[in-house]
Amino acid sequence: MKLLLDENLPKKLKSDFPDHEIYIVSDKKWNSKKNGELLQLMLAEGFDVLFTFDKNLQYQQNFKKYPISIVILNAEDNAYITLKKLIPQIKELLNQELPTGPIEVRIRP
Repeated sequence: MKLLLDENLPKKLKSDFPDHEIYIVSDKKWNSKKNGELLQLMLAEGFDVLFTFDKNLQYQQNFKKYPISIVILNAEDNAYITLKKLIPQIKELLNQELPTGPIEVRIRP
């Protein structure tokens, strides 16, 4: 599966997904691209999933236009130490058939 980490996530997350083809926005030189443009670039390059901390993205885009899964990481902050708690859930999610559009992943109590 081809994955992209949004620029609002720590680069260190990339190392937690060795079984996937994973890039950071900066790897592709897509820094500062607006969300619609970023999604178009992802489609053109065959990406399957965007990971983001942007909780508003799901309300800003028409996902019928962009058949990509968007995994929204919902935690108190976007520090690696915090988001690392979501890795098992994300890996479990990636082993399933993902729907198009936003999927929210939260830290379980």
